Amino acid sequence: MTQDTEKPVYDAGSITVLEGLEAVRVRPAMYIGDTDVRGLHHLVWEVVDNSMDEALAGYSRRCEVTIRQDGSVCVKDDGRGIPVGIHPTEGIPAVEVALTKLHAGGKFDKGAYKVSGGLHGVGVSCVNALSEWLEVTVWREGKVHRMSFARGARAKALEAIGNTDKTGTQVVFKADAQIFRTTELQWEIIERRLREMAYLMGTRGVVIDLHDERTGQKEHFEFKDGLRTFVDHINKGKGPIHPEVVHFEKTVPSPDNPEREYGVEVALQYTDTYQETVYTFVNNINTHGGGTHLTGLKLALTKSLSNYAKREKLFKESEEAPSGDDYREGLTAILSLKVPEPQFEGQTKDKLGNREAQGIVETAVGEMFSTYLEEHPAIAKTIVQKAVRAQAAREAARKARDLVRRKSALASGNLPGQLADCQSSNLDESELYLVEGDSAGGSAKQGRDRRFQAILPLKGKILNVERARLDKMLAHSEIQLIISALGTGIADEFDIGKLRYGKTIIMTDADVDGSHIRTLLLTFFFRHMREIVDAGRMYIAQPPLFKVATKKGHTYVPTDAALRQMLIQLGVQSLTITDTRTKKAWKGAALEELCKELEKLEVLATELAPGWARVPVKAVLASFDGTRVPSYWAWANGKDHFFAAVGEYENFLELMKIGLGAGETLRVWDSPDEEFTRDEAHVVSCHLANVDVLARVLGVLEKKGLVFRGGGEWEVTGGKEPRTCTSPLELAVALRELAQSDIDIQRYKGLGEMNPEQLWESTMDPARRELYQVKLEDAIAADQIFTILMSDSVEERRAYIERHALEATNLDV
Repeated sequence: MTQDTEKPVYDAGSITVLEGLEAVRVRPAMYIGDTDVRGLHHLVWEVVDNSMDEALAGYSRRCEVTIRQDGSVCVKDDGRGIPVGIHPTEGIPAVEVALTKLHAGGKFDKGAYKVSGGLHGVGVSCVNALSEWLEVTVWREGKVHRMSFARGARAKALEAIGNTDKTGTQVVFKADAQIFRTTELQWEIIERRLREMAYLMGTRGVVIDLHDERTGQKEHFEFKDGLRTFVDHINKGKGPIHPEVVHFEKTVPSPDNPEREYGVEVALQYTDTYQETVYTFVNNINTHGGGTHLTGLKLALTKSLSNYAKREKLFKESEEAPSGDDYREGLTAILSLKVPEPQFEGQTKDKLGNREAQGIVETAVGEMFSTYLEEHPAIAKTIVQKAVRAQAAREAARKARDLVRRKSALASGNLPGQLADCQSSNLDESELYLVEGDSAGGSAKQGRDRRFQAILPLKGKILNVERARLDKMLAHSEIQLIISALGTGIADEFDIGKLRYGKTIIMTDADVDGSHIRTLLLTFFFRHMREIVDAGRMYIAQPPLFKVATKKGHTYVPTDAALRQMLIQLGVQSLTITDTRTKKAWKGAALEELCKELEKLEVLATELAPGWARVPVKAVLASFDGTRVPSYWAWANGKDHFFAAVGEYENFLELMKIGLGAGETLRVWDSPDEEFTRDEAHVVSCHLANVDVLARVLGVLEKKGLVFRGGGEWEVTGGKEPRTCTSPLELAVALRELAQSDIDIQRYKGLGEMNPEQLWESTMDPARRELYQVKLEDAIAADQIFTILMSDSVEERRAYIERHALEATNLDV
């Protein structure tokens, strides 16, 4: 019997050879980690790292990074410029080789760079391969050279476009939307990384400027004290137990090859906290996974302090000596290591593998720190005394653990009675829900799938571990329950290999108390079980905010944004918008596209200005001239004034000064922090946010026929009654209100309002639920935010709240 379909042929012709950068486009995750937010920003880091390598080599002092309005990125430095001469073997310009050939670059030539972050040589060529377009400009050898590429292929050959007496390189690229899930660059991520880079390069005189043309935001990073300032930044909100930041720097020849030199730089300071905060960098690359250099640092600090304490008899011989963990309690340290030929794990450069790095760091830091302790006995004694107290607390915690074990609360074979365990012991499918309150816990126990879902109800708010030592923490009953249920142990006994559940899911109410409990739990896991977070096994459940009932059934909706989207879908099925002047109408698919832009407009309008400014948003939108909206607003002499640029606004203020009396100062109220009131001001003003994005959305609406310059009127029909609107924001509101006229929307305040069946189908059913995975993108930023929000530093917390209060929306108070 024969089949009509042909069998696929597998022969020599089936073997595909990917030439040049094609391999990168086919398997981008192999080179940049992923094609989501992290991978997108990895492209920026690759180009910036090249500029920093020029600075490390001593040829560059300035780096400028600009996020352009079209979403492209420009990175410019004043280094030597990528060579433009013809490559001896490839027969094309060297700059083209660097941008189109994998494992090509100056980093493999030991004479060109003594140290660099670009080990693999695939960095900038990867950026080229994964960009929609890339343009490189080189100032070198008296000429300005330029060439461009499209998706990795040469689009325009290298040409000299002018003369110059400068040197440097500029790379402009736009990430390819065909490759990345998102091409929207995030200011916060780039700002944090460049600030970090400026700290590391500060003592070399490096200056980094960042500008976001989309929003007008600018930052200038110049830290002449380098790592010292970095430690000060991290310790903001913490209480240092010695005033100055300890700093060492030393160049050490390799024991195997004296011509290869390691640069060791350390800055450290002890605080009154109970956590150890250590960050390591190799050639400016943040080695999140640690490595041999981190091991060397820890050994050096422990040996130096232990030897000093014994020599000075700072604790009795009969007493147990502090451990390495005890000596690092409250430590904040930055280790920056310059390595000639670093051996990283993969292109993401997460962990250093050079074996000799451990001995070099241990010896260099040990010698320098030991000398420092000898020269500063008061500080040395303070650090050792803190370690002794930490050791005492650790011993008390051990006794507390033993006592609790005898009561069976922490014993591995005895699970807490409150836990409703699951039947499965398969780590890949089992889940533990940490549920707020007995009421919700009871519903969850009844509604769960007992085959793989375990439930642990928690009473009240757990202890804030940011303010508690280990012994006090272990005395807290709810924390005992969590440790027992997870099975991993805690502190020096922690073993992630004993974890009993593949997912640990925090499930709390969607209110203020629920948010607080969630934050307390996240603080506990970040400070004491971070390995669970790092392993990607920490999740947050997303209980629905709404239950939407229609004639066809009901749906659970998790957020306000999702509700708005759902109402759009319902509205386009029955509603029509008609321009009363032109009689143009929108319905069906055309109306759906229009609604998406109106929704964007609504969000941008709420972010246009802080609430205190009372900016007339409708008037701002009406001032759109087809290409832009104003950047500044002012209220003076009883009317609104709009300005396209800062220069116009400043000229207006100068004119306002003319009408003042002799000796009178112009009072401009542009912040609630002013010493005078709004009513006492001559001018109330505000810089408007995201105006470029707003102008683009308004432009799209006009292209779709929704033109409201010079006024306008639109009628919405198809609902219970027609609605007339005179602005796009009124249209957005009318569409939403008319869409929900025939549906019932129930807002949930807490988990306890749902019965077991509702809790299952909305929050716990794997086929329908929404879970947020907790990822640690930036350990330094996470440490700072936990310190600000959860420590005893009231002033830092107050400043944070004042700084971000106007960003808060939908407060449940």
